[in-house]
Amino acid sequence: MSNVAGKAYGMNVVTPMRPWKTWINRLLFMVARTQPQQLGGLLGLSIIHFARWVMIKRDQWPDLGQGKPDIENDYMLFVSNFNGTWDQYIDAFSDGIPNGLDLFWYSSTKYPGSIPITPFKNYIRANQVDTDYYYNATPGAAQRDIKAALRLWSVLDDLRAQHAALPPADFAEAFRKAFVAVQNDMPSPGYAPVASNDTQNADLNREALIRRPPT
Repeated sequence: MSNVAGKAYGMNVVTPMRPWKTWINRLLFMVARTQPQQLGGLLGLSIIHFARWVMIKRDQWPDLGQGKPDIENDYMLFVSNFNGTWDQYIDAFSDGIPNGLDLFWYSSTKYPGSIPITPFKNYIRANQVDTDYYYNATPGAAQRDIKAALRLWSVLDDLRAQHAALPPADFAEAFRKAFVAVQNDMPSPGYAPVASNDTQNADLNREALIRRPPT
């Protein structure tokens, strides 16, 4: 599945907008940038890597040799990467910022609203464009896993610096305290609830490098 790489899912949604409504959406986005607290429900979702809305005017589509397209509508491009399943993400989006979604997609043609959820899911599914290629540098790790690894690395780096300066007994005490503080960051991240073999394939491809004797 081209949209899935390990624990991550890449989503692209393209929806048409009537040109006379585009300026309204631009104004709404400008207001949203000045009111980040209104996006608290979105920013607090740890499954999201990022989410971006881009408005593409009908005269901005590229000519790649096919000739300049004659398009009646402007378009909204929504791009996002997230952990978990497609349904989990749409559910979290709809629950987290239903009013924000309705503002961002206000001008999109036949947008049904984020609530109730079923028409919203049908709309996203109908306008979703699958990716041809989706690369993930850390297929076995989700956003939380990476943050946990960074916290653990910071503690280990601090202990390395203390090792040369502290007496053995003091360092042993510092070591115990440090690992108690990050014990919840040390379990195996496990695998994603998504049907994907990319994590396993990535591990197999790395095996020869990992097992190679040092030179």
